[in-house]
Amino acid sequence: MRDLPPDLAAHLAGGSTTLCHCWSLTRRDGAVLGFTDHDRDLAFAGVTYAARSGLEAAEASAELGFAVGGGEVAGALTAAGLTDADVAGGLYDGAAVETWLVDWTNPETRLLLDIGSIGEVRRAGAGFVAEVRGLMDRLDAENGRTYRATCDADLGDGRCGIDLQDPRFRAGGTVLAQSEPGSLDVTLAADFAAGWFSSGRLAWSAGANAGLSADIRAHGVGAAGHRLDLWQSPARAPAPGDRFTVTAGCDKRFTTCGQKFANARAFRGFPHLPGNDFVLRHAPGSGPGLDGGSLFR
Repeated sequence: MRDLPPDLAAHLAGGSTTLCHCWSLTRRDGAVLGFTDHDRDLAFAGVTYAARSGLEAAEASAELGFAVGGGEVAGALTAAGLTDADVAGGLYDGAAVETWLVDWTNPETRLLLDIGSIGEVRRAGAGFVAEVRGLMDRLDAENGRTYRATCDADLGDGRCGIDLQDPRFRAGGTVLAQSEPGSLDVTLAADFAAGWFSSGRLAWSAGANAGLSADIRAHGVGAAGHRLDLWQSPARAPAPGDRFTVTAGCDKRFTTCGQKFANARAFRGFPHLPGNDFVLRHAPGSGPGLDGGSLFR
């Protein structure tokens, strides 16, 4: 049961209501944007909620217990403050969202409906649909250590100990061409083997994408030089001459930790932990024929 402020309860009991929805988004860079589905701008608590922004709420759900509730907000990328480049650049990933029910004749009469965060953002042409996740979504976040074969540290953090400023794991580069969306032909300041920067990170330092970064899916070396395949195309089309910095990637396996980074002593996984198939194995020298063969030939 939600407790309503007395003034809002009285307004709802009147039979004729003047209500609208307002949303405030606090981006990762600290910028706060306000939107409303009313036909005029509204302002309260120091935030102006822009009308005619093209935003509208889809169905929202709330769940009992610890189930994750949420909803969706749809809109147009021509809305005030919303640009395709900012969405593609990840500025709205994880943005904090407040949803309000407001009496547009008196914005001081309002009710905070939900607090959440932006999840998946789907784009189609000049429009987008943003998933709004409820507070219970935080309970799905992994905390503490887990028993698994791969490392649970992030490359370069305090538990890992690798210095990503080391020239062995870092290089500057320049774009030669974009052969297809998300695939870059580049030159690097030093020579590196193919795959060295796979699962690594690319940070743009000059060009249309300066200040943004991207995850590297694969790193190849060919006759024309190096090629970097990104998981997502850059927010703005790269041009020849754009500069960037790349840092090495790690697949979190024990062999990679030892052979690539000489850091096996700091490995934060359990590479010798038996897997799920352990119960199907038998000890060497046992089993059919006592030859150590499989039970499922």
